[in-house]
Amino acid sequence: QVQLVESGGGLVQAGGSLRLSCVASGSFFGINTMGWYRQAPGKQRDMVAGIDGAGNTNYADSVKGRFTVSRDNAKNTVYLQMNSLKPEDTAVYYCNMHFVFRGEYWGKGTLVTVSS
Repeated sequence: QVQLVESGGGLVQAGGSLRLSCVASGSFFGINTMGWYRQAPGKQRDMVAGIDGAGNTNYADSVKGRFTVSRDNAKNTVYLQMNSLKPEDTAVYYCNMHFVFRGEYWGKGTLVTVSS
């Protein structure tokens, strides 16, 4: 059984910063890609940022230059540093990981609220 647990969400004023973390636990051989998605009320879940095993990253256009995704393989953890937050960044943020031989798993989400 694999579990992903996010942390770091909360309420922040526009222009502020938050750092999200997601830790994987359980039995697995390794982790390929790690990433973050978000879902605002009434909208679909969209990709925010991803990082592969080689450290290559990709970002949604709306967060480029403001968000940074990183990973610590020794800790089975992916991070999302979010700077210059905007009210439109308000959403539930979900961690996503692709495990070797185990497939894809999702966290339960952490709420980020940016006030204007």
